[in-house]
Amino acid sequence: MSRKNNSRVAPLIAAAIFVLTSAPALARPLGNEREGVLRIVTQIQKADYEGDRSTLERLYGELTPFKGNKEFASRVFYWRGFALWRKAINGFNENVDKRDLERDLHQAAEEFENSASVDPAFVDSKIALGSCFGLLAYAVGKKDAAEQQALIAKSRQAITDARAAAPDNPRLLWVLGPVYWNIPPDRGGGQAQAMEAYEKGLETIRSHKNATTDPLDPSWGEPELLMSLAWSNLNRATPDLDAAEQNARSALALVPYWHYVRDILVPQIQAAKAKQSGKS
Repeated sequence: MSRKNNSRVAPLIAAAIFVLTSAPALARPLGNEREGVLRIVTQIQKADYEGDRSTLERLYGELTPFKGNKEFASRVFYWRGFALWRKAINGFNENVDKRDLERDLHQAAEEFENSASVDPAFVDSKIALGSCFGLLAYAVGKKDAAEQQALIAKSRQAITDARAAAPDNPRLLWVLGPVYWNIPPDRGGGQAQAMEAYEKGLETIRSHKNATTDPLDPSWGEPELLMSLAWSNLNRATPDLDAAEQNARSALALVPYWHYVRDILVPQIQAAKAKQSGKS
């Protein structure tokens, strides 16, 4: 073969070698996207329990590159919304400017709406969306009557859609608990109704623990339901402090580093028990 022909063939060989050796490398990032999302989701849930609001904000941003993956975009939007939703909820336990909480909840609601738009059958986005709109209506800053009613209507619609699709979803029952708590018994609510919802949620989630699900689908709920039962037993009209402490300890058995339960709720229960003992 002449030197001239060699000069033509060599680049072709080099290109072929590049394609053959690079193809797996080029494919790996696509195959690893799911693993990357799962890693961030795990960190989001940990940061939530730790009450680490700045990390929740950072991880929300780290999910941005994955929004375009058609395979699981709805779940990426969900966990982005979850990070900001929980950032706001954790902020209620701190001296956080309500304008910051409002901004987080509005952005979380947008993420949940995007998730539901991509996958209308994905109930958990509607559950969280209903919670966000409810918190915006009642918990963060004063609203004029028209704005508040619009938020309430959005919350009700999201919850209604979720209940129609999955009435026993334990995360739905967790979100409904505070709603029942603040509605008078003669209107279908009350403290007993709220606690029944939490108990039913616990029964459901425990009976489905071995169900095979996509790890990107939300499966949280058992610790949250136990926490809510602990809070309810502490704050009900006739407190049951022993039950409250048992519920809180059960939640900590599942998540030992849960900041709110360990550092706020349990001390509140213990203080109430000490006060009760002093009176007896």
